[in-house]
Amino acid sequence: MRGILVAAALAVGVAACATVTRGTTNQIQIRSEPAGAQVTTSLAHNCTTPCTISVNRREEFAITFSLPGYREQRVEVKTQVAGAGAAGFVGNVIVGGVVGMGVDAVTGSTLEHTPNPVVVTLQRDVTTPPPRTNQDRFAPRTATRAPARAPARPATPAPAPVEEAAPPAPPRMPSEPLAPGVVPPSL
Repeated sequence: MRGILVAAALAVGVAACATVTRGTTNQIQIRSEPAGAQVTTSLAHNCTTPCTISVNRREEFAITFSLPGYREQRVEVKTQVAGAGAAGFVGNVIVGGVVGMGVDAVTGSTLEHTPNPVVVTLQRDVTTPPPRTNQDRFAPRTATRAPARAPARPATPAPAPVEEAAPPAPPRMPSEPLAPGVVPPSL
């Protein structure tokens, strides 16, 4: 009877090997270049890069990166059977832990997320200028000189155009006859 109790305790102890050795959650490292991007996941996690989030091993999700002056980017994180998870699952078969196999399958402890770490290089958005940072505000500035210009002169009005008068008619000599129909001027 004692042997049966020891065997039962051993079976329960090794049941769900992957669940015991790997756990049911996975740490996902998230980084961006440049750092400081806002991260939102489809599982409602929020953080600023670089950061690490903890997610259930069974969950597949999307990560959205956003940073002013850069294009928003989205990365899909999928699950796959991990080498260590498969080894724990096989350990259940060898020891005969059918219950452990079921627990590992239900909890997803044989899975891992890919990609992990999630690393994104953000692309500049050419439609908006990059934001100024504190580093930009407090950076030493080099003295620059505006190009030399000639001093501005006050505007002077242009001279008015002079109307040229018709040249005066030559004086008429009294001995000249008047043209027909012309009345002589009175003196």
